[in-house]
Amino acid sequence: MVEVFKTNVHDEGDSQNLVRHLQRHFPDGRINFDLEDCDRILRVEGGTVSRIKIMDTLSHLGFLCEPLD
Repeated sequence: MVEVFKTNVHDEGDSQNLVRHLQRHFPDGRINFDLEDCDRILRVEGGTVSRIKIMDTLSHLGFLCEPLD
C-alpha cells in the first residue's frame, strides 16, 4: 500500500524528524519526503498504512498534511 500526502514541511531537518516519528508507527514502512516538489510530498509505503495515523502524527507535531488521490 502507498499513501501520498501534500504537506507544508519545508526544512530537511523537520522532514528527518517526522520520518523518525512515523517510523515508530510504521517500522517496516518506507517513508520519504520530496521537498523539491511544490506540494512538499510525503510518501509512505508499507503493508499496513493508516492515513489517519499519518495525518494525526503530523498535525500533533504542528504540520499540515492532506492526502493526494
